[in-house]
Amino acid sequence: MSLVAAALLEKIQSRRARTGVVGLGYVGLPLAVELGRAGFHATGIDLDERKVAAITAGRSYIPDVPTADLVSLTRAGRLDATTDFSIVRELDTINICVPTPLRKTKDPDMSYIVSAVEAIAKYLHEGMLIALESTTYPGTTEEVVQPLLEATGLKAGRDFFLAFSPERVDPGNPTFQTHNVPKVVGGLTPDCAKLAAALYGTAIETIVPVSSTRVAEMVKLLENTFRAVNIGLVNELALMCDKMKIDVWEVVDAAKTKPFGFMAFYPGPGLGGHCIPIDPFYLSWKAKQTGFDPRFIELAGHINGGMPHYVVEKAADALNTRRKSINGSRILVAGVAYKRDIDDMRESPALDVMGLLHAKGASVAYADPFVPVVHAREWSGGHDIRAVDLTRGSIGQYDCVIIVTDHKSFDYDAIVAEADVVVDTRNAIKQRHPNVFRLGAPGPESQGSNIAIA
Repeated sequence: MSLVAAALLEKIQSRRARTGVVGLGYVGLPLAVELGRAGFHATGIDLDERKVAAITAGRSYIPDVPTADLVSLTRAGRLDATTDFSIVRELDTINICVPTPLRKTKDPDMSYIVSAVEAIAKYLHEGMLIALESTTYPGTTEEVVQPLLEATGLKAGRDFFLAFSPERVDPGNPTFQTHNVPKVVGGLTPDCAKLAAALYGTAIETIVPVSSTRVAEMVKLLENTFRAVNIGLVNELALMCDKMKIDVWEVVDAAKTKPFGFMAFYPGPGLGGHCIPIDPFYLSWKAKQTGFDPRFIELAGHINGGMPHYVVEKAADALNTRRKSINGSRILVAGVAYKRDIDDMRESPALDVMGLLHAKGASVAYADPFVPVVHAREWSGGHDIRAVDLTRGSIGQYDCVIIVTDHKSFDYDAIVAEADVVVDTRNAIKQRHPNVFRLGAPGPESQGSNIAIA
């Protein structure tokens, strides 16, 4: 290990290193908190003044980070935040946790990474460790980040150290959080890898070293492409079961009793979140740059992307049983967050469902205890829409209720009792009822009513 690397390693091990996290969202803030808990002085950097103000005030805006933790760390002087990148002069390590969305053309948008790295490069100094966590395509660390930083005249692996460690955040998961999810770490050089592993090892229970940044980048894409492809498979099976008048939910529940060779995935209204709808396209885009045609991955993306249309067709069929059309109907979408019991709407299929219903002439409302407002920029309806209360006595005013996100707080008994028709995309209503139409299952006229299925 070089003298520069050894000096930084000693700082990390003794907790004298000043750590920084760029991007204070669902990934960055929990990481900054864990670094503070590990004994470091952690500084968050974000251009959003509201986030910086909240951290300074000791107020959490991320459900997975208790406000009490922020209060404790800020009072102890172990956590602070700023919008000013000049603080990089004082830092020894920086973790980059910025968004990596897709453009409309489904190719990677590197602008957030490039902007963050360019800002860091202005104040880069000898003996720093830079670790990228943002999900991206294999080669980003070497092809994008390294040249931008080396344009300063400093050399990666000699003067500063560079690594990639993919984030593995699952918002709202009460069991697995930043500190106990194994951390994959790949360095540009052996010294880079050792330093990154040492930093993460102070705050995270298990470190999984790999041979390069490219391997680490591919690990993340494999994890989420695996999920996307299998969800695509079961969504296609749901469409098939609908045609065959077979209950896909019963099929999956029976199949998962096999103790080997099967892993249960469930159908739904489409993919949502910051990773699964996006990451396979990163992999697909990069594969095409090498001349490889990733047909399997793109087919799964096509199936998953079409599920909101299927949900709207299901709603049209349900309304048709009441001699009504979508045009002119009052339709309530239950849940707009991309998954149960969180407030994250990124890539939520509910937004597509709402937009499709609006385009067909429906009067669209939504209920979600975690999302008070959907702004005009977030869906294709072109106007702000505020959540309504999904309470007994209010549900009957709607012609149809579509359950898109199965929040635990929803009163499903009231929905069944008061709604004229219900479209259930999550199998949230376990018993069969004459007014409940389920994704991937026979209509109520084919299955009888009030029949409990284990």
